[in-house]
Amino acid sequence: MSVLLRQWQLFLLALAFFSRLPVPASLPYSAERLNQSSRYICLVGWLLGALQALLLLALLQLFSPAIAVLLMLLAGLILTGVFHEDGLADTADALGGGQTLEQKLSILKDSRIGSYGTAAFVLVMLLKWQSLQELAGEAVRAVLVVATLSRLMPVLLMSSLNYQQADAVSKTKPLVTKTSGRNLALNLLVALLPLLWLPWSLSLSLVAVLLLGFLLCRRYFQSQLGGYTGDLLGASQQVTEVALYLVWLLVSTRSSAWPHLL
Repeated sequence: MSVLLRQWQLFLLALAFFSRLPVPASLPYSAERLNQSSRYICLVGWLLGALQALLLLALLQLFSPAIAVLLMLLAGLILTGVFHEDGLADTADALGGGQTLEQKLSILKDSRIGSYGTAAFVLVMLLKWQSLQELAGEAVRAVLVVATLSRLMPVLLMSSLNYQQADAVSKTKPLVTKTSGRNLALNLLVALLPLLWLPWSLSLSLVAVLLLGFLLCRRYFQSQLGGYTGDLLGASQQVTEVALYLVWLLVSTRSSAWPHLL
């Protein structure tokens, strides 16, 4: 088998894991291949972000920004099968309602959603909706960049934390339980490349928030569960996505205000 064919199959495995986009039913599968496909997590983010950005661009020609953004977010939920959002809701329920490690892990394995999870999901979606509306002309570009950059957070956490083995029967297991330095490097390259498209002040702000979020998530997850689970990785991606949108909005607003302050 050629190297290019194998890499293409690994990308399709990552695509099948992180989205509902169709892939060939004959795609070869093994635990080893699934582990290796983690090198394409951020590339999958590129693809999903591009599809959402193009959709938003088209919808803005037909509807108001509020409706266009809402429809784009709905399409995003369909594209991913609410994959990361489900992790966010379960994490909020577990860390908000669980008192012991056993209780937290038990809640993570429960398919039902509680009050903490509902509140987290609704608030995160509202923040995305409002932020993208206020970004106005920057919204399309922000969707593409943030969809890619936010998916670097789970990769960073997988490379620096241990997988919580007691979560082995969870309904949302991670793609891998440890990522290699080579896979991390490829994800870094793919995730950071779009930043060359942005003003340096914005790029530095986004990277700073990503690094700060990584340090906070790593410390919090370690203190709460002694490592990470698939749900916690999904939650980290969602929180990072919102944080990046808010920082983008803050930097853009302040930049546009400078001429009036001088």
